[in-house]
Amino acid sequence: MTNMVNLDNVRHSLAHLLAAAVLKKFPKAQLGIGPVIQDGFYYDFKLPRTLTPADLADFENEMRDLIGAELAFRGKKVKPAEAKKIFKHQPFKLDLIKDFTKEKKSLTIYRTGDVFLDLCRGGHVKNTKEINPRAFKLTHIAGAYWKGDAKNPQLQRIYGLAFAAEKELNGYLKMQEEAKKRDHKILGPALDLFAFSDLVGAGLPLWTPKGTLLRNILDDFVWELREKYGYQKVEIPHITKKDLYEKSGHWEKFQEDLFKIKTREGHLFAMKPMNCPHHTQIYARRPWSYRELPQRYANTTMCYRDEQTGELSGLSRARSFTQDDAHVFCRLPQAKEEFLKIWDIVHEFYSKFGFNLRIRVSTHDPKHPEKYLGDRKKWAFAEKMLQAIVKDKKTDTFPGVGEAAFYGPKLDFMAKDSLGREWQVATIQLDVNMPERFDLTCMNEKGKPERIVMIHAAIMGSLERFLSIIIEHYAGDFPAWLAPQQVAILPISENQKSYALAVARQTTLWANASAKPNSRKYPISWFWATRR
Repeated sequence: MTNMVNLDNVRHSLAHLLAAAVLKKFPKAQLGIGPVIQDGFYYDFKLPRTLTPADLADFENEMRDLIGAELAFRGKKVKPAEAKKIFKHQPFKLDLIKDFTKEKKSLTIYRTGDVFLDLCRGGHVKNTKEINPRAFKLTHIAGAYWKGDAKNPQLQRIYGLAFAAEKELNGYLKMQEEAKKRDHKILGPALDLFAFSDLVGAGLPLWTPKGTLLRNILDDFVWELREKYGYQKVEIPHITKKDLYEKSGHWEKFQEDLFKIKTREGHLFAMKPMNCPHHTQIYARRPWSYRELPQRYANTTMCYRDEQTGELSGLSRARSFTQDDAHVFCRLPQAKEEFLKIWDIVHEFYSKFGFNLRIRVSTHDPKHPEKYLGDRKKWAFAEKMLQAIVKDKKTDTFPGVGEAAFYGPKLDFMAKDSLGREWQVATIQLDVNMPERFDLTCMNEKGKPERIVMIHAAIMGSLERFLSIIIEHYAGDFPAWLAPQQVAILPISENQKSYALAVARQTTLWANASAKPNSRKYPISWFWATRR
């Protein structure tokens, strides 16, 4: 953990050195923000012209000169008036000062020697001599709206990588080159699995027959595993009245991500970004005896989120995506057993792909209670139960403070692909808030209503995102059981067509035969048959 903190400090310090280098070349540059991100950092700028790769090379050289100058980082707290005076020519910094003052957050500034000053909460090396000048690289430039809002000015974002050693940087760059060859955004269309259309819209994938077959194979596999544990299939509409999300808390915490629809009568509806509130209403349709619990509902269904255009990325992040969602409604003493059953489903599913899983225990961030539903006691209770389940499994885990869903803590299963990249895949969430908000109960042994708990479980999570992972994991070369095209039956003339089809049917293969003959030079018609 200490090494990771130190590396984050290096990356944050490099972001400041980047800003110093940019200001040297463009003295009137307007500064945005420069945070640490996975594997590196970035900084946003408003500049008089569009940057080029040659500019990045210049900035890198200047940053190395600054590292060699052995500059110290020093921070101090300042009052809003002083901060405004310091950054009077930096409108984006003034905007941040206004926000922080409104939120009653303290303001700090950090100096890098005598060459740079920034509004910053800290996390830096003590001196630039702690930074390896050969272990970082500026990689690319992208557009980014200030605060992620398309109504705000567009800035130029410079991305950088940073590691502890040059060897790690080179290894990462080599892996990135391989990742480009495996990019699902290129391989997916090349394999004729999915497409995008400007007429349909960004972030809305269209699935071809082959891609649909691949989706169905995965969905059938998940259902095969769930069916053994007593899950029942349900179906729900893709829209809902605003009232449902006001009741669930999604309207309060999730409103900006909702696609909203106004009916001709003036009623406000929303396209569902998740399925749990709908599932509560299936449970709430009638009274339940404790003898009838657990109730386990599952369905694979499309969800919709109004993602910003700049955040869309192929299947990894889309506006329409499919969830293999399940919810268990049970009594509190049953929750542990249900959790463990889902755990077993997750491991059986991912072992089929050869993934080794790490488990993150995702809890709430006590410093930001405004992000979550329910009081501290409910969260403490739910998180304690989650820790007990993990302890029972005798499995190594790692903490994820602040990674909880807004309604409850969760276990996130992390899978490492063939390139060594780690992805969050399955998730199991414990929810004591939604049953209370919807007054979900069962009649207990004494004939009195008893509050139940709710467990959210997604094995693949987003089917689209999972497919993006396995397309890149296998580089499009799927294992036989998963391949949407497994067998090619090649009749050498039109006369063998009926026999080829008969062979396909006898072997219980899904077949698609082309009746159109090829050219005279190559008198072979392809008859594709696919078998699960």
